[in-house]
Amino acid sequence: MPKTREQKEHSVQELTDKLAKSKSVVFTNYKGLTMGQLSGLRKSLKDLQAQLEITKNNLLKIALDSNKIDVVDQKTLEGPTATLFSFDDEITPIKALTKAFKDYGIGEVKGGLLGTEFIGAGKVQQLATLPSKDQLRGQVVGTLGSPLYGIVGVLQANLRNLVYVVDQIRKQKGGDTQVSS
Repeated sequence: MPKTREQKEHSVQELTDKLAKSKSVVFTNYKGLTMGQLSGLRKSLKDLQAQLEITKNNLLKIALDSNKIDVVDQKTLEGPTATLFSFDDEITPIKALTKAFKDYGIGEVKGGLLGTEFIGAGKVQQLATLPSKDQLRGQVVGTLGSPLYGIVGVLQANLRNLVYVVDQIRKQKGGDTQVSS
């Protein structure tokens, strides 16, 4: 049964809101995926604060226009389209989606948005290879902490050397008790 005009307007409003809230958006061709695969993918993406939704291209175009977003490659919105909306982390849901497509051997990325800027399928694939925010934070903390560990090691070495020197002086003066470090 076709959607009524009110249902379509409601769908466009929902898409417009999701596009405005999303940090990244990916347009995909989901043709060939089973309902079970789609459901599993949706569940895993929901855990990542993202949503995969099958969208009508015409309604999606209207929502993009209302958000003043220009899709450079019009072929992106042709054929069956499932749209990934990432609300929290820009990269992690894209990684999960591309991994699922690779595992299934079905589905392809058509393009996407990073913020409000259109990016092609190649750029989306490049984003999928980037480390996640948590991994980057860990690398930064490790990089910042590394000099601190070096300073602690140098200070401990000086203390060890001082204890060693005091122990040698004690031995030269004929002391029998050992100094423990």
